Amino acid sequence: MDTIEDNGTASIRVDRWLWFARFFKSRSLAAKLVQGRKVRLNSTVIAKPSVTVRVGDVLTFPQAKAIRVIKVVAIGTRRGPAPEAQALYEDLAPASETPKQDASRDAPAPKREPGAGRPTKADRRAIDRLKSGME
Repeated sequence: MDTIEDNGTASIRVDRWLWFARFFKSRSLAAKLVQGRKVRLNSTVIAKPSVTVRVGDVLTFPQAKAIRVIKVVAIGTRRGPAPEAQALYEDLAPASETPKQDASRDAPAPKREPGAGRPTKADRRAIDRLKSGME
């Protein structure tokens, strides 16, 4: 499906390239983003997933809570493993804006004062043991 244009440069549909580069789980999700006018190709808003992408083009689009600025380095021939997909592009976003893992996973569980709030499961079991011992 890759096409070679008159000047000899290879090109591919933008939705297909976004899927090859593993920015989206499915090609239809990539197409929906393009149809929603959320993708820019070389700072021009595009609305059709059939727009072609060439090496050297810059794509700007939202992903999760970040704005991704990506330079196309290679076209690709398939949706391969992650290292192969990462070789298709260069991330142009500053290092401080690159998406990071959720920091809440690394945070310790909050402590609560004994007797404050709802009883925990261990507290409920202790209460049940106390009640059954009274009968």
